[in-house]
Amino acid sequence: MESPRKQGGRRGATSVAAAAVLLLLAGLVVTFSGLRGPEASTPDAPSHTSASSLATEPSTTTAPPQSDGSDKAEKTPDPGFGPSMPGSAPVGLTIPRIGVRAENIVDLGLADDGTIEVPQDASQPGWFSPGPSPGQLGPAVIAGHVDSTTGPAVFYRLGELRPGDRVQVARADGSTAVFKVDKVETYEKKAFPTRAVYGTTRHAELRLITCSGEYDTQTGYLSNTVAFAHLV
Repeated sequence: MESPRKQGGRRGATSVAAAAVLLLLAGLVVTFSGLRGPEASTPDAPSHTSASSLATEPSTTTAPPQSDGSDKAEKTPDPGFGPSMPGSAPVGLTIPRIGVRAENIVDLGLADDGTIEVPQDASQPGWFSPGPSPGQLGPAVIAGHVDSTTGPAVFYRLGELRPGDRVQVARADGSTAVFKVDKVETYEKKAFPTRAVYGTTRHAELRLITCSGEYDTQTGYLSNTVAFAHLV
């Protein structure tokens, strides 16, 4: 989607590219308080530590497309695609390819100014809890910082994911939702594909989002990296 409003400067954690789910937040302009992150294609890029970096907002934070009300009627995935799971909050995240093993996932909601909250700890990913939980029908969204004033953060290597890689999300009900990465894309915030990231889906899908691209000392990172995955 298009990028949301930018918030603050780049402090210890960059703005999280959290997504607004069309299913629950149709028509609402959602913005993220920016996730910081080095360019996704170059995970070894030096970390920016200026205080203004926190202001970056992922391009994925633009307003989601309008809903005509038909979204709620879609309760069954396409035959042969794979089962969906009942709702259950995510409590852990493992991504072998990029060395992510988070034993805690914080809930992210909307701040008073309409922006998405960001994790206080750059080592923890955050789940946009007003939307679907990982495994449910629709696009579940997990956002994470790319770096902080002290170095790389949880999604620093997100751009290294490749189609076929697995993402495991431990859930509060004791189950694990396993996703297969379909693609990883980097978008300039001014050209963010809102519908592709936040639009209603008929399948259980996952979006992993962080900031990337060049870093501007005034506005923060100029792009967002998004990994698209589906439940297997």
